[in-house]
Amino acid sequence: MNKVILYCRQGFEKECAAEITDKAARLEVYGFARVKDNSGYVVFECYQPDDAEKLGRDLPFSSLIFARQMFIAGELLTDLPPEDRISPIVGMLQGVVEKGGDLRVEVADTNESKELMKFCRKFTVPLRAALREAKVLTNYETPKRPVVHVFFIAPGCCYTGYSLSTNNSPFYMGIPRLRFPSDAPSRSTLKLEEAFHVFIPADEWDERLANGMHAVDLGACPGGWTYQLVKRNMWVASVDNGPMAQSLMDTGQVTWLREDGFRYRPTRSNISWMVCDMVEKPAKVTALMAQWLVNGWCRETIFNLKLPMKKRYEEVSQNLASLREQLESQGIAAQIQARQLYHDREEVTVHVRRMWAAVGGRRDER
Repeated sequence: MNKVILYCRQGFEKECAAEITDKAARLEVYGFARVKDNSGYVVFECYQPDDAEKLGRDLPFSSLIFARQMFIAGELLTDLPPEDRISPIVGMLQGVVEKGGDLRVEVADTNESKELMKFCRKFTVPLRAALREAKVLTNYETPKRPVVHVFFIAPGCCYTGYSLSTNNSPFYMGIPRLRFPSDAPSRSTLKLEEAFHVFIPADEWDERLANGMHAVDLGACPGGWTYQLVKRNMWVASVDNGPMAQSLMDTGQVTWLREDGFRYRPTRSNISWMVCDMVEKPAKVTALMAQWLVNGWCRETIFNLKLPMKKRYEEVSQNLASLREQLESQGIAAQIQARQLYHDREEVTVHVRRMWAAVGGRRDER
């Protein structure tokens, strides 16, 4: 298998291709990306036959910004006979995957693929049974084993392969399935909820999204992101010249500070979270986030960077590099991740967790 398949948001195939080409080269893996506009996926074909496995193993999926999913694949299966689509797929996977723990039959996230998705759901059950009989899948779902992927790009036409369960998206099609809360003040609330699912391991939620924490929401109006913090019983300072939803103010957990988020300076020293979804140039937002983190005004932050029309991957990379350099220059170690979420549009969501203080290398508990 010499290919890596990456799912992405429709219209961002070129950004996904630029990213995988760049990050593969850093691992001394070379190849070329096949891109079809508005297809919702990218095929990266490696020059060396074993390099796809190297990428699937050594390129951290968490480091990818524009990819929703990544799996190792072989040649495209075409013209699958309607009377027996299963046998060619099983044959392609035998000898490649042994005892996979899960099966995902997926399509790209496009309007054109909606009808194909209905077929995939029906097709999954008989395909799973055949793969288990052929020993490609375990008899029961096993989270620690590789995930088997069958990715249909058209009727009777699919890529097959696998991903490591420790280096992929745990979500079907790479998309967390969330419901819009009827009492939330805006749909932007789903962006922050999705960010929590993507960036914070579920077994750490009780500690890192705990009751009674203090948080700040910059550019909060009308309160979509504040809603997620209040939902987790945090005390929130919501900063915006625009008004907040009355339902949030009625909780007694929100303090509305009517001022500019770029000018606001916190008065507390125990802020766990700062979140920000302001419409401004990426460099300006990045500089503000760096100021908060360098000064220790918060422990973790989630913020959005609005993307330009061109050179989106380059723009995001430059801003993340600038943020990392500013933190490192102050001796501050931090975990930085970025992802174009399902609920994002022309933007990328960034999560930064400040890990260590500069003084004496001690744990930063502020």
